[in-house]
Amino acid sequence: MSKGRIFETIVGLAVIAVAAAFLAYAYRQTGRAERLGGYELTANFGRIDGVSVGSDVNIAGVKVGAVVADELDRETYEAKLTFSIAGGIAVPEDSVAKIASNGILGGANVTIEPGASDVMLKNGERIVTTRGAVDFVSMAVDAFTSGGARPAPAAPQGLPPIEDNGE
Repeated sequence: MSKGRIFETIVGLAVIAVAAAFLAYAYRQTGRAERLGGYELTANFGRIDGVSVGSDVNIAGVKVGAVVADELDRETYEAKLTFSIAGGIAVPEDSVAKIASNGILGGANVTIEPGASDVMLKNGERIVTTRGAVDFVSMAVDAFTSGGARPAPAAPQGLPPIEDNGE
């Protein structure tokens, strides 16, 4: 074999190794890896701004799963999220799922606050109590364009002055 063929073979193997590493990373980010040995739960939210397929699902700040699907519930017009939970992590039925921000510039994740129930959710069941994302931009715009930015009303004109009788 010539030196050129050996070099081409090594470069080809390196390209294949990088492609395989990229595919493994993408597989883990989509949450499909957590489904193996785990289970899926659903929850409906009024807003899911910043959350998409692959977003983290956390309990106490620790990643325990990932969002695997999002869709519009055509009956309630809410966002329905399906997320995987790693095997061995039990979620009480009275838990609360909420959309939490990853920071000012970051995306968002689903945070589960475990309840106190002894009954645990099973594969395919739904977390009933949820809190959707808060739209801080709209809140700021409302604060600056409505009541917060208006001048105080002028005092009424033509009323007699209040007299002090010294009492």
